[in-house]
Amino acid sequence: MDKKEENLPVNSLPRIIFGTSGLGNLYVATDQAAKCDIVQECVNNSNGAVVFDSAGKYGAGLALESLAKSLRELNVNPENVLISNKLGWLRTELKTPEPTFEPGVWKNLNHDAIQKISYDGIIECFEQGNELLNGYNPQWVSVHDPDEYLATATDEAHERKLYNDILQAYKALFDLKQEGKVLGIGVGAKNWRVIKRIANDVPLDWIMIANSLTIKNHPEELLHFVAAMRSRGVVVINSAVFHSGFLVGGNYYDYREVTPANPSDKMLLQWRAGFFELCLRYNIRPAEACVQFALSVPGITSIALSTSDKNKVKENVALANVTIPAGFWQAMKAKGLISKEYPFL
Repeated sequence: MDKKEENLPVNSLPRIIFGTSGLGNLYVATDQAAKCDIVQECVNNSNGAVVFDSAGKYGAGLALESLAKSLRELNVNPENVLISNKLGWLRTELKTPEPTFEPGVWKNLNHDAIQKISYDGIIECFEQGNELLNGYNPQWVSVHDPDEYLATATDEAHERKLYNDILQAYKALFDLKQEGKVLGIGVGAKNWRVIKRIANDVPLDWIMIANSLTIKNHPEELLHFVAAMRSRGVVVINSAVFHSGFLVGGNYYDYREVTPANPSDKMLLQWRAGFFELCLRYNIRPAEACVQFALSVPGITSIALSTSDKNKVKENVALANVTIPAGFWQAMKAKGLISKEYPFL
């Protein structure tokens, strides 16, 4: 067993880990009492340590703050909590009517956030995150949204400079690991090709892919990449497998509101209508199909699911144990709703 596997509790990592974007008021504002109830359910439905995935971006640090408040109110021993904190967004003063990052997505925030990816920027984000977590320090850390950072490049020279900033951010993370302040280093991004680029340059312990490997989208190249990560002993966590809730009936797709007047959105709605029709025919909930598809990929260790409803926590955990009839997958392929070449179902 190599050093990475010794540092990360891979064998005890649950199939469903708890995302915390809902604690940061994603799409809907939730009060602290309700957030505490959500965290209580996460603790109650965990065997062993409870595992949370969070980020300074979620609610401009509100998710970290709310998670820590809840854990403290519930008197949960920090030794029984594993936290992944994705770094790269720093809480700042709110100077506009709503936050400047992802406008319209986060509700009732009192702070803004800016992206800071560099050696010093990541250290600053790490330290601020630890302050917000108030004693429940993260064991796993990563650079969050490096794809969004690179997307701001104005030309090739600027892009090379930005990528060097990312590499310097990883130098900071490896220094933290060498100092014994964290156990594992990863990356979280929506663009899996950026994750692949970083993984070729940085010896990662884990990766988190979002909005990329789902029942709706599952490119063959990405399946090969997950297989490569598996062969290198890298933990792969899949997230946003509902595409911001759209695949289970929500109005947002990948953090933007769907409008039927948009031609591309019309195609999305048609896909969902066909998907829902088959789910109804086979007496399957859409969430069950989404999670079971995501878990069918060899190399996917866990799925991160977030909720703003305490009653959904137990349901989310149960999604990992549902059996989907083979006929459903055959029908999905026959209708072109999943790739006919998908090899694992």
